[in-house]
Amino acid sequence: MIRALHRWPGLLALALITVLTLSGAALSVFPAAERLTAPQAATSLTVGTLAERIQGAYPGVEQIRRAPSGRITAYWFDQGTPGAAVIDPATGQGVASADPNQTQRWLTNLHRSLFLGDGGRIAMAAGAAAMLTLALSGVLLVTRRVGGWRHWFARLRGPLAGRLHVEIARIAVVGLVLSSTTALWMTASTFDLLPGGGVPAMPVEVSGETGFAPGQMLLLVETPVAELRELSFPYPGDATDAFTLKTDGGTGYLDQGTGALLAWTDLTGWERVSETIYMLHTGQGAATLGLVLGLMALGVPAMGVTGVFVWLAGRRGRPRIRGNQPAGRAETILLVGSEGGSTWGFAATLHAALTNAGQRVHAAPMSAFAPERYAAANRIIVLAATYGDGAAPASAKGFLDRLAAADHAPDAPVAVLGFGDRSFPAYCAFANAVAAAAQAKGWPQLMAIDTIDRQSPQDFARWGRALGDAMGVDLDLSHQPVHPATETLTLVSRRDYGAEVQAPTAILRFALPRATLWWRLVGVGFARFDAGDLIGIMPEGSSVPRLYSLASARRDGFVEIVVKKQPGGLCSGQLTALEPGQTVTAFLRRNPGFQPGRGQAPLILIGAGTGIGPLAGFVRGNSRRRPIHLFFGMRHPDSDFLYGEEMPVWQDEGHLAQLVTAVSRGARPHYVQDALRNEAAEVARLIRDGARVMVCGGRDMAAGVADALAEILAPTGLSPAVLKAEGRYVEDVY
Repeated sequence: MIRALHRWPGLLALALITVLTLSGAALSVFPAAERLTAPQAATSLTVGTLAERIQGAYPGVEQIRRAPSGRITAYWFDQGTPGAAVIDPATGQGVASADPNQTQRWLTNLHRSLFLGDGGRIAMAAGAAAMLTLALSGVLLVTRRVGGWRHWFARLRGPLAGRLHVEIARIAVVGLVLSSTTALWMTASTFDLLPGGGVPAMPVEVSGETGFAPGQMLLLVETPVAELRELSFPYPGDATDAFTLKTDGGTGYLDQGTGALLAWTDLTGWERVSETIYMLHTGQGAATLGLVLGLMALGVPAMGVTGVFVWLAGRRGRPRIRGNQPAGRAETILLVGSEGGSTWGFAATLHAALTNAGQRVHAAPMSAFAPERYAAANRIIVLAATYGDGAAPASAKGFLDRLAAADHAPDAPVAVLGFGDRSFPAYCAFANAVAAAAQAKGWPQLMAIDTIDRQSPQDFARWGRALGDAMGVDLDLSHQPVHPATETLTLVSRRDYGAEVQAPTAILRFALPRATLWWRLVGVGFARFDAGDLIGIMPEGSSVPRLYSLASARRDGFVEIVVKKQPGGLCSGQLTALEPGQTVTAFLRRNPGFQPGRGQAPLILIGAGTGIGPLAGFVRGNSRRRPIHLFFGMRHPDSDFLYGEEMPVWQDEGHLAQLVTAVSRGARPHYVQDALRNEAAEVARLIRDGARVMVCGGRDMAAGVADALAEILAPTGLSPAVLKAEGRYVEDVY
């Protein structure tokens, strides 16, 4: 519901909101410019003195106005001809034309009404309402994504468009809420939908005398120019007229013959609120705030573009679930925790099967967990993938925190199904954490936790039969995994290693597939990728893809991976048998959690065997000469020193600051964790200085590296766990 409330106003009103914010951002510059260029009055100058100086220069002066920027403008008649000028308060003389800035006037009309009068004002008010809806719903979505208010500025992961969208939003949202709210207030005021202020009536009884000098009037002498808004002079020859003074405190009338105060009305609280809102919206009187709000408004077009990309990616990555019932009416609630979108495919299959069995089913992300809404639920089924080393996937952020904060567990029993790959050490770790938290909360179980290995349709069908037995219905889950759109990659070169140590390994380089301009803009498939992202290879004779880390980025002009032939390995056997000119079918999957980032802090890259692939890609792409220290473990330098030819070149070019190798098949077996211990002092210094550690390779190697770093860092009070919490220790292990 919140996501739909956020999506559709944004998509439908994108053009209108863009015009509104861009014109508003442009207008925010004018108050600051006016403040800088307008002659400012001395703090000791009074209204009486100023009026006397201007009246001396322009005897026919009718009105003096002071803008919130401090600019003073005088209006007069000289022998029947009107005149106006910006006044230097030190002399009372005009120093600049008072004619309005035509660009500012044009932008103001565009911003207020699109040059369409009252109809345009209503349209722009609708745009402001849409922006307010987007801002408030966006706050709820960001809070849900990062796992609560306390994590508002937590590190983000996921596709670039989504991260940019949220990063801009969580900075600009305060300004957008303020600007849209004040815009709606001002529109309501324009159409007289708000109460007016109190203005004193013109006194009937006046002295009937004329000629009292403004510089002698007590109230004008006591009022600083800094408080002036407007001083209107009596109409010449009309003894019944009076001076009208408007200040920050109120409005009053002064007798032109005696200088006495005839009537005074203070500004009401309502008027002060209205004026404050006007100041906040226009920046008049708060130029710095106006510029800040203008800068925040500039984020709206960027959020609009990235929001469209996120929407398009969501439509591609998540299957459409037909017949999704409202949460309050559903008998079965499906909560989905997915990172790349594949778990949503299983949810769609389950949703369809349950619906065909006569159930009312509601599917939603785990991050939308709201047990108070599940009034009719008889069961809750959680489908949870795992991200990285046991972390929550993108659509499950905050689920465990919400469950822990709940007063009690839901009454409807729960079943947890985990999705993962048994070759990874953290197999279904997040699903296990969910099951453990549910048990600790006293949540009744519908079924014991179960798992699906490598998106196995057979495992899913087996679990579905057990679920049907628990529900008392026949449930046949026939799931056909939907893989991303694939490309055909042509091998252009290969380099072979490892035959002497019975570990055949190859660096395979494929030609870069062509990409249309649109694909490049939206980042579809191989149109945009970085070293460390994953490539999915579809081996012949299997519907389950195998994932390999990329050793190249799009800017390198080729697709490169490092593959070791595994005993009995279907995919690795086919890949290592490829010859130049032959092809494979592949797709790209982002891996934003294993990227070096854009800072200049040192990098410590640690890998062994084929784990060198993405690390070599990081070094190759280090055009900014970031300090990189690479620790690489191999069996023997004569057989499997992967990228051995490039390493000296990268060092000479400044892409690689230090290379430390460890040889495990030499006279004295030496592993990469031993190399770390030998460089303990330097490693500890780098980490104290903010270095980021990246580990890639087998799980046993990664465990040994973590133990070695724990020893090295113990005297500093740091540890791998602390570095992981800070986002400075990441792993890509298998």
